[in-house]
Amino acid sequence: MDEAHRAYYAARAREYDDWWLGRGLFAARDRPGWVEEVRELERLLAALPAARMLDAACGTGFLTRHLRGLVVGLDQSAEMCALAQRRLPDGVAIVGDALALPFPDRAFDRVVAGHFYGHLLGDQRERFLDEARRVGDELIVVDSARREGVEEEQWQERRLNDGSRHRVYKRFFTGHALAAELGGGEVVHEGAWFVVVRS
Repeated sequence: MDEAHRAYYAARAREYDDWWLGRGLFAARDRPGWVEEVRELERLLAALPAARMLDAACGTGFLTRHLRGLVVGLDQSAEMCALAQRRLPDGVAIVGDALALPFPDRAFDRVVAGHFYGHLLGDQRERFLDEARRVGDELIVVDSARREGVEEEQWQERRLNDGSRHRVYKRFFTGHALAAELGGGEVVHEGAWFVVVRS
C-alpha cells in the first residue's frame, strides 16, 4: 500500500462506520435493503463455529466483533486497529500487512477478509491468497456484490468529511465468479449488496 492509500485509511478510520450505518456522507444514498442485508451478514458471521480466527484488514472491527473464539484483527492502519480493539474485549487488533502475514503456518482455523479482496490489484490477490492459505485452514471472503449498471472493476474517487478526495481501486463480484477466483468454494451469501464465499 502506498503512502496515499495509507493516508486515506488513516483519515477515514473515524468515519469508516458511516458507510455501514448510512450516516454522514452516506445518509442520502438510496440503498434499498441495505440495513437488512448488513444484519444478515452480521448474523452469518456470528453463526460461524468458534475457532482461532484472523480477520485480515479488519478496519474498525465492524464485522470482526461478530466472530467467536480466539479472534485476531489485523490492519495496516494504526487508527483502524485502535477502533477495532475497542470492539474486541476478548481479542486483539494488531497493525500488520495482510500480504505478508506475521504469523506462523496454520496459526488459525479460519481467515476472514471483509471488503479487502476487492481492493487488491492483480499480483496482490495471489499474494494474499497464498498468505491466507498458509496461515489458515479456511478462508471466508466478504465483498461487494455486482449490481446492474455497476462496472465490475473501477477506480473510484472517494471523498471524506474533511473534503479531501482519494482514488481507490474497487471490484464487484457475483458469488460464482468470486468462488472461482478463490480456487473453488461455497457461496454462503449472495445478495443485492454483498457476497460471501467460504473457500
